Amino acid sequence: MKDRHSIRLEGYDYSRIGAYFVTVCAWRREWLFQTDAVQTIVQKTWDQLPDRFLNIKLDEFVIMPNHIHGILWIHSAVGAQFIAPIKDDNTTNKGVIVTKGVINHAPTLGMVVRYFKARSCYRIHRLDPSVAVWQRNYYEHIIRDEPELNRIRQYVRDNPKNWNQDPENVGAQFIAPIRDGTKMAPTDEFYSNIDKWEPIN
Repeated sequence: MKDRHSIRLEGYDYSRIGAYFVTVCAWRREWLFQTDAVQTIVQKTWDQLPDRFLNIKLDEFVIMPNHIHGILWIHSAVGAQFIAPIKDDNTTNKGVIVTKGVINHAPTLGMVVRYFKARSCYRIHRLDPSVAVWQRNYYEHIIRDEPELNRIRQYVRDNPKNWNQDPENVGAQFIAPIRDGTKMAPTDEFYSNIDKWEPIN
């Protein structure tokens, strides 16, 4: 089996309060997200993440033909580790709303992304069980300050109009930018660990 390496920042606690920029690519970067039905599933799954993880907040998000970009915030821990389900729907227990499957401790970024991928994949497979949906891993960047946050927000908003120049668009004529003599990673300039970017099959 081919050795795989982590593309996470070594030693970093990905449950820390802060903003994170995430890209998740379709399997083999195929153009899977072009139909209204699939786009609706992906958008709905993203929008529902705060229902599952009580202490995250969503920011900019875009669905491209073969990948998604999103910004999300982990903003607090709220105490207990898990609210166990009582019924399949919401119910009240001594004045506390209990929701099936809700995670109410500070999630890691990986937990959120894995849930997003698994839930959207499950829903897409109800349309077409044969399709492979997501690439195995994902790319992330820890957003350091407000100017960087604003740049990344604008990048996400501009992604659709820049699709013809997007390195994820395999039909586009793209010349990777150079920084300090090194060819930068695919997708954009915002990610950490750029020397570790590789396709993951």
